[in-house]
Amino acid sequence: MTDVLPQSPAVVEVRNLMKSYRRGNQQIPVLNDISLIVHSGEFLALMGPSGSGKTTLLNLIAGIDRPDSGTLRVAGVDIGELGEAALSRWRSRNVGFIFQFYNLIPVLSAFENVQLPLLLTRLGRRDRREHAIAALEAVGLTDRMAHYPSQLSGGQQQRVAIARALVTDPTILVADEPTGDLDKISAEEVLGLLSDLHRNFRKTIIMVTHDPRAAKKSKRILYLDKGVLANSLRNEF
Repeated sequence: MTDVLPQSPAVVEVRNLMKSYRRGNQQIPVLNDISLIVHSGEFLALMGPSGSGKTTLLNLIAGIDRPDSGTLRVAGVDIGELGEAALSRWRSRNVGFIFQFYNLIPVLSAFENVQLPLLLTRLGRRDRREHAIAALEAVGLTDRMAHYPSQLSGGQQQRVAIARALVTDPTILVADEPTGDLDKISAEEVLGLLSDLHRNFRKTIIMVTHDPRAAKKSKRILYLDKGVLANSLRNEF
């Protein structure tokens, strides 16, 4: 590839990736010979029409799904070679997930939702609390930490979800349509927060979006069409 950032190492390396799904007796191709590199500290947006394979590619990079063929190295690990238990451990350490519909647990407070991923670590109770408060502070919600999801606006719920994704200090943040369920003002706030995390903390972010306004917050846009990388555009802040 010619579109590289030599000043930072590659955190995601995808080579000749293929993925298809079976529907009855049919084999439906989703991704066809995908190759790309994402560098540490990069903010990448994946765009394309519905069915183009954006979310499938995101899920493969995040270790949620497995490719049919090709190589996929993330944070120096060939995740296609990991067994299920090892892959689960790898995800918990390296990937922070941000979903369109927040996926918060209704019976837990904002603080408890953010702290949840830390229960899979070896951190003690005091350290877990400090990490959760720091993550909520990063998204500007320490004054809402005792509130339940039903007591928060959509934008606030998504900020809690971002704090939860951040709390383990993952290698990459993956966001699937993070503004898709938000009004314009809340969407701008969430996109501004993601931009700040990228700019100030050099977080590596890979975001799937249909919204050109959201994509413009990224540093680079990749377009998928019918499972093929069709185009690449570099943004300037």
